[in-house]
Amino acid sequence: MANRSLQRELLGWLVVPLTAVVSFNVWTTYKNAAETANLITDRTLLASARVIAENIRENDGVLEAPILPAALEMFASDQPDRVVYRVTTPRGQVIAGYPDVIAPPGQPVDLKPVYFETTFRDQPVHAVAIAQPIVSKQNPGNATVAVGQTLRAHDKLMTSLWLKALRDQVLLVAAAGLLGVFGLRRGLAPILRLRNDVMERDPAELKPFAADTVQSELRPLVEALNEAFDRIQRQMATQRRFVANAAHQLRTPLALLKTQISVGLRERDIGTKDEVLAAVDMSVDGMAHLSNQLLSLARAEQGSASLMKSEVDFGAMARDALEGLAQAALARNIDLGFESGEDGLAVWGHPTLLRELVVNLVDNALRYTPQGGSVTVGIGHEVGWVVLQVEDTGPGIPDGDREKVFERFFRGSEAGSEGTGLGLAIVREIVSSHDGHIALANRRPQPGLSAQVRLPAHQA
Repeated sequence: MANRSLQRELLGWLVVPLTAVVSFNVWTTYKNAAETANLITDRTLLASARVIAENIRENDGVLEAPILPAALEMFASDQPDRVVYRVTTPRGQVIAGYPDVIAPPGQPVDLKPVYFETTFRDQPVHAVAIAQPIVSKQNPGNATVAVGQTLRAHDKLMTSLWLKALRDQVLLVAAAGLLGVFGLRRGLAPILRLRNDVMERDPAELKPFAADTVQSELRPLVEALNEAFDRIQRQMATQRRFVANAAHQLRTPLALLKTQISVGLRERDIGTKDEVLAAVDMSVDGMAHLSNQLLSLARAEQGSASLMKSEVDFGAMARDALEGLAQAALARNIDLGFESGEDGLAVWGHPTLLRELVVNLVDNALRYTPQGGSVTVGIGHEVGWVVLQVEDTGPGIPDGDREKVFERFFRGSEAGSEGTGLGLAIVREIVSSHDGHIALANRRPQPGLSAQVRLPAHQA
């Protein structure tokens, strides 16, 4: 791809239209210069013709037209032009000047001057003709005076006016170009600093750019970059946290499993080996449960933007999840109830994670509810929200631990030996990735805990 420069392109888009405007101005200036030169020439010719016309007189019945020096001196210039003239009587008799030159194309009417172009000895001539009334019994009518001038002075004047305007326009374009370069450098300075920051930055460095130093048009780009950096940092932190959590949590059960296997290998008694194998089986189940929870936590931590979401019938999904937990509730002699006020409660989310949300929340309630207790799951609808309510008759959570229980691997003073401390942490991550809210409160009547999850309702 060609090496394109934003500065050069902007300067080009500034200078090219300006050059077009200047070219139009040069053309109009040329026309104005020609009109000005024509106006000056016309007025000089008319003044000379009038001086000649005013000196026409009758002498003994004969018309005379003496040519005064003042009539010709007004044409004096550094570019000597040939001045020709012709004076005719009302009868058409030439009484002054050249009889064979500057004949007007028509006789002047109503004392209005007639301007015309002609030639004299193969040179172009610009001329004027006027009528001069003659008060005489012998020569009544209008005499005609015509004065012409070659175009050297006219052309020089026009060229001088036009070249001066052209010089001014060229200087204007040059000054505009220089000011444009200066203005572009000043205006593009934040962009150039951003470019330098990007080029000089360490690829491993993900600190945000300063969005307040660039123009408002570029601020969305910088904010998008900063958001991308922040998302990458969160994902990297999630990966590091997941690896650290997995390593920390798997180290102890693996050591226990290794010890149990060593004991089993040393034992000779078949009954003892069976007991060891049963213990190994329980350890493997615990590790599988822990691994599944760690994977669920890692998936939920990816955030809302990276999840593949679809429309989920939350009531049907919750009922299906509770059916999978019914056996565990029966084994603990716990009454597991489900209440749904209406059907078709839909949310927009990740089906697997939403199922994990219900399973972890209810499983947590089952683990801390004593035998003979009850766990009740209810689903309802509020304006704009689908509400999941899980109540148990367990020991509850002290007020001081209400926020701590959402931390990974935290286990309160009321916790038993079971559990990994990840259940509620997974629930909060899933709720957060679905733009929902979770709150814990004491069950009424006590004892027990009430957990309420609110997820945005979805309208098909």
